[in-house]
Amino acid sequence: MSIETGAPARKSYARYALAIIPLAVFAGFVAVAGKMLYDQDVNGRDVSAIPSALIGKIAPPLALPPLEGSGTAALTDAAIKGKLTLVNVFASWCVPCRQEHPILKELAKDDRLTVVGINYKDRNDNALRFLGELGNPYAAIGVDPNGKAAIDWGVYGIPESYLVGPDGTILYKKVGPFDERSLTQELLPAIQKAAAGS
Repeated sequence: MSIETGAPARKSYARYALAIIPLAVFAGFVAVAGKMLYDQDVNGRDVSAIPSALIGKIAPPLALPPLEGSGTAALTDAAIKGKLTLVNVFASWCVPCRQEHPILKELAKDDRLTVVGINYKDRNDNALRFLGELGNPYAAIGVDPNGKAAIDWGVYGIPESYLVGPDGTILYKKVGPFDERSLTQELLPAIQKAAAGS
């Protein structure tokens, strides 16, 4: 009497194949992510940089009410007109906003620059607590409770910052928090260039 082993063996191979497919897909994702990190770290290319359609264009209008109790003015076109301005989108619930805050405080000391903030989808008391704990680098703060202003400015996520020239043109955009590299290699050169009028 013969024993047939072909059919069970084929079923066993099919099970293995079905188990391997998800692993192969996962390995592909890991390879792509590794390549992106390699490009960013080794080749100096920032793969997280998101181009903005607003660079080189006039900034969207600003007419945001003030953050009550902050002691700063409302964020309007008049608050930034004729000044080199860094518009920073922040919220108290944003962990990376806390990380970049010391850099914003230092930038606020630069006489060439005015730092203003858009408080994004935040509660007034939480925003005040955030500023009370970390300090307030902003010359003006506008409240954006429903995110409409952020949409107008093309915000992808926060923190996000825009360098706006005295004529209202957006000169530079940073997605994510500033760190020493982005400060020294990107923002400060853009400030220097704008301040020199070139």
